[in-house]
Amino acid sequence: MADLTPHIPYRPLIWPDFVLDLQDKLDFDEPVYLVGGAVRDALWSQPIHDLDLTVASNGIALAKRIANHFNGDFFVLDAVRDVGRALVETDMGRLTIDVARFRGEDLAADLLDRDFTINAMAVNLSDDPNLLIDPLSGANDVKGKILRRCNEHSIESDPIRTLRAVRQSIQFNLRIEPETLADVRTYGQQLKEVSAERIRDELIKMLAMSKSAGALRVADALGLLKSCLPEAEDLHLAEFTALPHQNGWQHTLAVVENLSIIMSVFNPSRSDAPSSFSVGVMVMQLDRYRASLLEHFNHLWPNERPHRALLSLAAFLHDVGRASGQPEADWPALSAQIAQERAFELRLSKAEIDRLVVIVQNFPLALQVDTHSDLEIHRFWHRFGVAGIDMCFMGLADYLGSIGSEIEQASWLKVIEHVRVLLQNYFERYDEIVVPPQLIDGNQLMQRLDLKPGPIIGLLLDQIREAQVTGSVQTIDDAIKVARLHLPS
Repeated sequence: MADLTPHIPYRPLIWPDFVLDLQDKLDFDEPVYLVGGAVRDALWSQPIHDLDLTVASNGIALAKRIANHFNGDFFVLDAVRDVGRALVETDMGRLTIDVARFRGEDLAADLLDRDFTINAMAVNLSDDPNLLIDPLSGANDVKGKILRRCNEHSIESDPIRTLRAVRQSIQFNLRIEPETLADVRTYGQQLKEVSAERIRDELIKMLAMSKSAGALRVADALGLLKSCLPEAEDLHLAEFTALPHQNGWQHTLAVVENLSIIMSVFNPSRSDAPSSFSVGVMVMQLDRYRASLLEHFNHLWPNERPHRALLSLAAFLHDVGRASGQPEADWPALSAQIAQERAFELRLSKAEIDRLVVIVQNFPLALQVDTHSDLEIHRFWHRFGVAGIDMCFMGLADYLGSIGSEIEQASWLKVIEHVRVLLQNYFERYDEIVVPPQLIDGNQLMQRLDLKPGPIIGLLLDQIREAQVTGSVQTIDDAIKVARLHLPS
């Protein structure tokens, strides 16, 4: 019989103030257990971003009560399983609190039904939150850095846990114990039976990690990508001529890894001590845009999917056209088509798919812009908008992934300077170069030149806008003169 006796753990549980407020301000009518990742993170003294609560009954009602008490939002997640969600603003930011009825007849059954022992610990919020309930010895596995299934059917009963095992082993630097690893290999083939939405959510978490390349490498070695990112198989067969010792798969992982490193430069928690020459140069040249780039990379798509994950997916798919056997000139369009199909199958939003396609198909153009020409810089940003930022950093990652470890310092400095100029114009000269103020609109233009509606109006406005960038148009009269010059004869 499972031992549910609360005990003092091998190290203190560190709870944020909100957990203590939750306990103090709500008079629970029945035992309420905090379970899962939050308990694991409290044991590791890691930041807690969401809470999972479980109760014998009335999970939805408790979630609603929490939301009402803290002036938050409330949603019913699963009426059949009695699962509700409260979204509450706290000193830590917005906190997600999910409340569910036991997965089984009692707490012991609930914990046994979870994925891994490190996620199967609990504390009783109705009692002392400093005491740990740990029937599966998850704390020992936390201490030993081991990822272990909760029971012999844990992976088989829910194959999405194969991907989760890889992600958490990389994320928390854990060793997957042999029986769990064997199950991951065996039941990874059943990922095809899992809904696209669940696969998407687990992949997004994997791709958002700083060590996403390592997770992809392990998932591929375990045969998991065949079912969710089958492009990996084609990349293994694709030749990569820039570096003879690399194939398409190795190049792809190098680009994913370099992109993660580049984005980490703009993390608020990053060290100011550069880890390499390439990173150090980037810090010096681009750090002035750190706040703006941090905001860009931290953008959230629907259902709070991180933009960083979308960029990592773009890096993974950026070169899949190489395996097609088609001429090199066709690779970008083929890669973009494959990326679009993969994103659609993963049920990404239209906005995410559109951004992904633009990045994959066009990112090489970012390093080809003539940065000595205001007009060419304007045309780049006018065409691609905010996606141009993504293209710049994909270009940097692809450059590093294509040259390997033997970086040529002078060449890298030129590449960084190129990107710096592009970003400077976007962030510091936006109203001058990117989107100059409109001097005249289409209706005014038609009236002044006695024109009828049609494509010519847009073309004339483009000519006026570009002339503003070069400085030859500064007034409405200047704009009319330019328009007259470009009227068809």
